[in-house]
Amino acid sequence: MDLSFKPEYEDFRKEVVEFLDSELTSELREAGKLTASVFSEVEYSSKWHKILHKKGWIGGKWPKEYGGTGWDDMQRYIFSTECAKAGAPSPTAMGLAMVGPVLMKYGTQKQKDLYLPKILSGEDFWCQGYSEPGSGSDLASLQCKAVKNGDHYIVNGTKIWTTHAQHANRIFCLVRTDNSGKPQQGITFLLIDMDTPGIEIKPIITMAGDHEVNQTFFDDVKVPKENLIGQQNAGWAIAKALLQHERAFLSSFGLASSMGSGRDLVSIAKKHIGEEDGKISNGFYRSQITAHKIKEHAFGLTLKRAKDEGGKASATASMFKLYGSEHNKRRHELMIAATGINGVAWDGDEFDKKDKDLTRAWLRTKGNSIEGGTSEVQLNVISKRVLGLPS
Repeated sequence: MDLSFKPEYEDFRKEVVEFLDSELTSELREAGKLTASVFSEVEYSSKWHKILHKKGWIGGKWPKEYGGTGWDDMQRYIFSTECAKAGAPSPTAMGLAMVGPVLMKYGTQKQKDLYLPKILSGEDFWCQGYSEPGSGSDLASLQCKAVKNGDHYIVNGTKIWTTHAQHANRIFCLVRTDNSGKPQQGITFLLIDMDTPGIEIKPIITMAGDHEVNQTFFDDVKVPKENLIGQQNAGWAIAKALLQHERAFLSSFGLASSMGSGRDLVSIAKKHIGEEDGKISNGFYRSQITAHKIKEHAFGLTLKRAKDEGGKASATASMFKLYGSEHNKRRHELMIAATGINGVAWDGDEFDKKDKDLTRAWLRTKGNSIEGGTSEVQLNVISKRVLGLPS
């Protein structure tokens, strides 16, 4: 199998590498390498977003008609892979990778003209209003309610796991507008300005010690009817379409997180376990890490092959999201196991700061198999759409 790029793609790859060498500062590289989550710290992701926007490369998956690059699948693969190798922070993704594509397909021309340019420029920062307390993976059971009142909807309820809501000026939100039929039939997709009276954000400090997620409350929040996407009670189809974009975004994180990471699995094992003749001294850990690296390489080749074929395989996003999430969790588990007692490092303890950062990153990866749909949900999707098993 020929794994080399065609000449035109190799030329593009060199152009990307030259750009990264020129524009990716040491500060941004360090922030990208220490990213413990799917999302980099907002301060640095926003800076990188603006640099990419100036270059005209921020809309990698967007068609040219909406201000995007118009790249094909292989160009996008090359760009994301080289960014990962260089340790670039991830740009702000809720707008670019999620609500932006939804607006292109379901939004009115007025909505596209209003929101899409601000997503590309970074002027608008979006968060996601999907999950609710008590709903678990049953998204259709959501209860955040919206009632039509003249030219507005009045929204009451709460959302949880609203990533970076403390930074966002807009939220795309699923609301309940009808309880008479199946749960999926009464859901509506709304866009809401975060400075609207009646919205309250309460931080949730995760077990990793960071403030990334929040609980967001809506108390008689007035939302103009022109902020409705699609039709009332027809938001479920839009919600599912957005989830596919989200899972596609998350799918390669498990691979990208190891490429340019400051947490190299082999180096950490050698540091804490020891090495003999350039190899990890403990044979058991060496075999475990070798098996993991083989799977990592195979995953990378599979992602490349999918791009070569235009990503046409059924349920591709769910398959890659599942594998990428579990792969990233396993990588961090191996690193923590290799560090031994240093793997319980925390503030105030006499441990190297890098060990403390690794412990926090390991704890954060527990969310990888929940966000964007749990691993169990992805398995159900694969069993139905790929294997043809009954629901």
